[in-house]
Amino acid sequence: MSRHTARRVLEIEAKAVLDLTQRIDDGFDRALELIASCTGRVVVTGMGKSGIIAQKIAATLSSTGTPAFFMHPAEAIHGDLGMIVAGDVVLAVSNSGETDELVRLLEIIRRLGARIVALSGNPASTLARHADAHLHVGVDREACPLDLVPTASTTAALAMGDALAVACYEKRGLTARDFARYHPGGGLGRKLVAVEQLMHTGDGIPAVQADAEMGEAVREMSAKRLGMTCVTDARGRLLGVLTDGDLRRRLLRVERPLLGTAGEAMTRNPVTIPVGALAGEALRVMEEKKITSLPVVDEAGSVAGVIQIHDLWRTELF
Repeated sequence: MSRHTARRVLEIEAKAVLDLTQRIDDGFDRALELIASCTGRVVVTGMGKSGIIAQKIAATLSSTGTPAFFMHPAEAIHGDLGMIVAGDVVLAVSNSGETDELVRLLEIIRRLGARIVALSGNPASTLARHADAHLHVGVDREACPLDLVPTASTTAALAMGDALAVACYEKRGLTARDFARYHPGGGLGRKLVAVEQLMHTGDGIPAVQADAEMGEAVREMSAKRLGMTCVTDARGRLLGVLTDGDLRRRLLRVERPLLGTAGEAMTRNPVTIPVGALAGEALRVMEEKKITSLPVVDEAGSVAGVIQIHDLWRTELF
């Protein structure tokens, strides 16, 4: 019985979300434009279970680059309306669209110079009719047997909030590097750390010029202890790399392996990563190419640093 109930709940809620795909219309476009072009903050509000969903929507907007916070509508009526200023967008969540605390705020929000986006289950509701944009998130039924407890309706509102946040994120053209700025802590933040924060720089970069003798190249590799050295031209632009593996292969095929220059022994056109890359991308490249070190290059092709897989492991990034 309990498994049957669980499956039924999930099926009802899954259908509620799937039905939303048919409601991505001009109303969604208007809501997205209002939020994406907002010169202030997005103030998300709702009562009861809708208030909890509103808090999650505010958190998702903030984490994807849209300044947003939650305002409790009852507290707003009793003095917290100073949170709202001209240029803000108020995103109001109410399944009925008739929540008294929200309806009482509509005229005041207008006077303060803010715009209103409504998420409700009733397009004919007071909230929907007085909003600048309305998103219909109504459901056929709730998942509880009595069709009363907010379940499918809150799931639908949450999903539409996510759709708005992600669409806004993409509309603004934000990148993974931008996303990293909003997530400096925790496991996600560690994965989004920039390569330049971890790479070996300055005197820590193993590097020799192409005309350096092999003995000098080997000494540089030993001194910097990264299992490789970059090989550059006189201006510091990367020409190739010389690795422990290159040396072993040279020992097998050349009678006097330490004769000659680094340029003659190096691997040309090595795998590199740009300065602006994230540590997660560096790890993916190293695992895919089965290498342990990557030269980090700038736009001119000059060596800015070297990142080694052990640098990632030591900092517990992954």
